[in-house]
Amino acid sequence: MYTLREKLTDRTQFLLGLELVTTRGTMEDRQAVHTRSFASELVNCDRVDWVSITDNAGGNPQLSPLALGKPILYAGKEVLIHLSCKDFNRNGLESAAWELASEGFHNILALSGDYPAAGYHGRGKPVFDIDSVGLLTMLDEMNRGLSRPKLGQNGKPLTTQATNFFAGAVATNFKRHENEVVPQLLKLEKKIERGAKFIIAQIGYDARKSHEMLCYLRRQNLGNTPLIGNVFLLTAAVAKFFRGQTIPGVVISDQLDEECERRGTGPDRGAAFFRELAAKQLAIFRGLGFAGGYLGGVHTIDDVNAILDLESSYAKDDWKQFAREIQYSLPHEFYYFAKDENTGLADASRLNPEYEASLTRRQPTHNVTLGYRFSKMIHDAVFTPGTALNKLGKRIYAASSNPRQGPRSLRILEHASKSAMFRCKDCGDCSLPDITFLCPESQCAKNQRNGPCGGTRDGKCEVHNFECIWSQAYDRLKYEGREQSLLAHAPVIQDESLRGTSSWANALLGRDHAATGEREKASDVGNKAHDKDRVAADAASV
Repeated sequence: MYTLREKLTDRTQFLLGLELVTTRGTMEDRQAVHTRSFASELVNCDRVDWVSITDNAGGNPQLSPLALGKPILYAGKEVLIHLSCKDFNRNGLESAAWELASEGFHNILALSGDYPAAGYHGRGKPVFDIDSVGLLTMLDEMNRGLSRPKLGQNGKPLTTQATNFFAGAVATNFKRHENEVVPQLLKLEKKIERGAKFIIAQIGYDARKSHEMLCYLRRQNLGNTPLIGNVFLLTAAVAKFFRGQTIPGVVISDQLDEECERRGTGPDRGAAFFRELAAKQLAIFRGLGFAGGYLGGVHTIDDVNAILDLESSYAKDDWKQFAREIQYSLPHEFYYFAKDENTGLADASRLNPEYEASLTRRQPTHNVTLGYRFSKMIHDAVFTPGTALNKLGKRIYAASSNPRQGPRSLRILEHASKSAMFRCKDCGDCSLPDITFLCPESQCAKNQRNGPCGGTRDGKCEVHNFECIWSQAYDRLKYEGREQSLLAHAPVIQDESLRGTSSWANALLGRDHAATGEREKASDVGNKAHDKDRVAADAASV
C-alpha cells in the first residue's frame, strides 16, 4: 500500500481526500455511530486515498481525532490528523505529536485553529501559545531529532529519536482586499519554508482565485509543493450558515447565496445542483493541475460516489467551461494576477495592472501613521547593531544590578511608554519590530506573530471588530517598498520565561526570539552544509 507521502510525491494521479468531522460525546453516541459507519465505508472505498479528521472544528469541543482515526488507520486507510494550536500550549502540542507518532499517525495538518466557541459553562479560554508556523517548525525539528535541555554523560544535549511526520498546512487567498491576500500568500511561502510538504486550500467558490494560488506557487519556484483543492458539498442551509461567516475564512458571495437559496426551493432541495457544483470543482482542480481534491460536507458513501461518478462523466476539457461558470467573487475583490480573457482564469505572466501600478505609486494609507514613523526611527537608532546608542544600551543593561530588568528608571520609562503607545502586555519577548510596531498580544485575538490567521473578514479580525494588525503592517511596509519582507524574520516562538522582564534588556543582550532566530539561522546553514557534504560522500562511495 502506498502512503500519502508517496502518492503526493509521485504526482502521477489526482488524489482524493475526504474530511470527517468528529462529534461531541463518546464513540457510542448516535452521531458518532453514524460517523463510524461512514468511516468504515470509506476504508473500503478505493476511490478515496485518505481520510482527514478534524480537531475541534469551528472551535467546538469534540472527540479527539485519534478515537475516530485509529480504526481507520489500523484497517489500512491513510489518515490525516488535524493538529491545531488553539487548545494546547507548545508542551501539549509536543505531547500530542509524540502520541500520534507512537500510534503510527505520520500525516499531520498543522493549523493555528479557529477561535474557541461555546463549551462547558461558556466559551473556553484560547491558548495560541504558538501558531501554525511555530507548529510546523517544531514538527520539522522532531523529524530531525528534538534536542532536550537535559545534558547527557558526555556533556552534550540529548536528542530524541527522529519522527517521520509528513506535515501539511492550509492556505487561503479567498479574501477581498490586497492587504489581506498578499500577506496570506507570503505566509503560504513561510509555511513551506518551515516544513509544510503539501498545502490544502481553504473552501472557496472562485476558480480564478484557485488558479491564482497555483500560479503564485509556480512564480515563487514552489510549484513542486502539492496543492490540494477544497470542495465542500453545499446545501441551502449550509450556504446560509457560511453566509453568516460562522466558519472563519469561508465566504459566500451574494451571487452564490442567491443561487443556493433558489436551488434549495426545488423538489430535491437542490441536491442534484450541489452535487454537480462539487463535481465541477473537482474537475477544475484536476484540469488546472492540482495534486488532488479535498472533499468536505459529505456524510454518506452515496454522495461520495455520486459526485465522483459525475466528475468522471465529464469530457477532458469540460473543466474550462466550468471554470468560467464558477467565479463567485466579492465586489471589488483583489486579484494578484491579470485576467486571461481567453480562459477567464489568471494570466501568470502578468500582475493585475492596478496592483502593479500601485507598486510604483506607493501611496500612504490611514495605517501609515506618525506614531509608526516615530517608533521605527527610535527603534532603528537604539536596536540596530553597531550604532552608538546600541553599544551604549548594551553596556548600561549589562552593568545593571538586575540585567533582566535593567536600571529602574529605564524600566519605568519602557513600561509607561509602551503601555500608552502599544497597549503593551509586558511579555518580555517583543514582536513590535516584526509587525511594524503593532502588538500581537493586545491587538490580535490569536497572538499571531508569524503572519495573519485565515479568519479575517473584509480585513477585520474574526473575533473583534478591528482591522487585522497584519493588514495594517502590510500597508506600512508597502508604502516603504518593503512589503515582501513582511515575514522575512525568523519564526517567532515566544519565550514565556521572559514575561514580566524588560524587552529592551532582552533585545539588547540577545535573550529574545530575534537573537534565538539568528542562532537558528546559523545552525540551519551549518546543518545544510553538513547534509550536502554527507550526500556528496554517499554519492562518491557509490
